[in-house]
Amino acid sequence: MKNYYLRASFFISAAKLSQLPHDEGGEVAFAGRSNAGKSSAINVLTNNQSLARTSKTPGRTQLLNYFELDEKRRIVDLPGYGYAKVPRRVKQQWGNLLDEYLRSRESLRGLILLMDCRHPLKEFDQQLLGWCAETQLPVHILLTKSDKFKRGAAQSVLLSVRRDIGRLFGDAAVNTISVQLFSALKKTGVDGLILMLDKWFNINHKEEAPGHS
Repeated sequence: MKNYYLRASFFISAAKLSQLPHDEGGEVAFAGRSNAGKSSAINVLTNNQSLARTSKTPGRTQLLNYFELDEKRRIVDLPGYGYAKVPRRVKQQWGNLLDEYLRSRESLRGLILLMDCRHPLKEFDQQLLGWCAETQLPVHILLTKSDKFKRGAAQSVLLSVRRDIGRLFGDAAVNTISVQLFSALKKTGVDGLILMLDKWFNINHKEEAPGHS
C-alpha cells in the first residue's frame, strides 16, 4: 500500500487560533487522552520516530502541532487531554483551544481519536464524540495498544466499543464514527488508518507525480 504520509514534515506550532495556517485546503486532526499514544501513532504512520514528540510524561503536547503533507494538506497533533497532574488553569486553556479549533476550523476534514483499548470511551472521549456526531464531523477511532491483548480479546473490545457507540449516539454515529484496532509497537492497523486518511484527503495515488511513494 502506498503511504502518502511518509512525506510529512513539521510545519508550525500554535498556542492560539490566530497562529494557525490559513484556513484552506484540508487537514485531519489527531486527538486523545495524554497517554493514548497519539504521537507514537503519528510517528508510525509517517515512519519518522522523531516527527511528533513522544514522552514517558503524559501531557507534554501543549500546542497544536502542524505537519505538512503538501501545499493543501496537513496533519494536526492536538493537545492531549485528561492528564490529572496538569494545573487546572492549563487544562482550561487546552480545553478552550481544542473547543474553538473544532468549532471554527473549516478546513478540518475529520478527527482521528485515539483511545487506549484497555480504557476506551472515557468521559471526555464521549463528550468529544457526541459533539462530532451532532455536527456530522467524521471520526475514526484508533483503539491503541491492542498488542496488550490476545487477538480474541482485542476483537471483543472492538465489538464492545462499536456497540457502545451505537447505544450512546444512535443513528447520528452510523455514518460518521468508525473504529479499528491499532498498535504502534507492532505496527498493526496502519493500513486501515492510511485508507481512512486517503479518503478524507481525497488522495488518488494514480494522479501522483512519478517518484512519490
